[in-house]
Amino acid sequence: MSRCRRLLTLLRTVLRYRLDALVVREAWPRWLRVILFCLPKPRLSRLTQTRGERLRCALESLGPLFVKFGQLISTRPDLIPEDLAVELEKLQDDVPPFSSEQAIAIVEHALGGTIDTLFRDFEPQPLASASVAQVHTATLPTGEEVVVKVVRPGIEKIIKQDLALLASLARWLERLVPDARRLRLIEVVADYRYIILDELDMQREAASTSQLKRHFQREDQLLVPTVYFDYTSRQVLVMERVDGIPVSDNQALHAHNINIKKLAERGVEIFFTQVFRDNFFHADMHPGNVLVSKS
Repeated sequence: MSRCRRLLTLLRTVLRYRLDALVVREAWPRWLRVILFCLPKPRLSRLTQTRGERLRCALESLGPLFVKFGQLISTRPDLIPEDLAVELEKLQDDVPPFSSEQAIAIVEHALGGTIDTLFRDFEPQPLASASVAQVHTATLPTGEEVVVKVVRPGIEKIIKQDLALLASLARWLERLVPDARRLRLIEVVADYRYIILDELDMQREAASTSQLKRHFQREDQLLVPTVYFDYTSRQVLVMERVDGIPVSDNQALHAHNINIKKLAERGVEIFFTQVFRDNFFHADMHPGNVLVSKS
């Protein structure tokens, strides 16, 4: 029953944002055309958003798993139209946040103390918000400037419900939309089944971050933040705050006289070092996760 309700929610979202206009109507199965015809929907002429904005808003409204899916697609501008890729890039670190009250409650429960005793300062307004978690800035009692990554409340249950539905949706899209086959959506969803739940465990992320830092501790090409394990649990990750320019912000990079050619070479070298020397690499290197030093 829950899957049926979720499917109905998905169909309503498709109609609300008129995503049906992105697919040739004749390609839809007859039964689905009948359902879409019967359900109320806004007129396309009344919508002022672009198709990219409608797609992004629809993914945001459907929840974290669909946002994650949009993030992945945004990194492949070679496979989707440019206007969609540009709009979906906003999903990388600009997802609507959950409330500060919820974030504080999660931190206090996970770390076993009040926010005032755990931190000297804690900024209620999130620094960034993504599909799985959001980040707040804080200061430890000992003075270190840190960021606090908090897993979204109730996300695990939502993701488990959506995995089965997303698998069905991938099969359906590959039948209806020729370009979707190039994305190999069915295989992508299958990969998610093995890795997405691991992303909800901040202790695993903390261990991986520390491992990556050890691999580059004698080199100055890559700065990996220090993890504070005493302040880390399955739902909360606290690590060193670092400052930098988002690697996709070309205007800021040029303003700080960053050598783009050298930056690209460094990026390739760092990634290949992770893969071929260490056999251990950062597997989510979208622009929202990469900062460039200003100096």
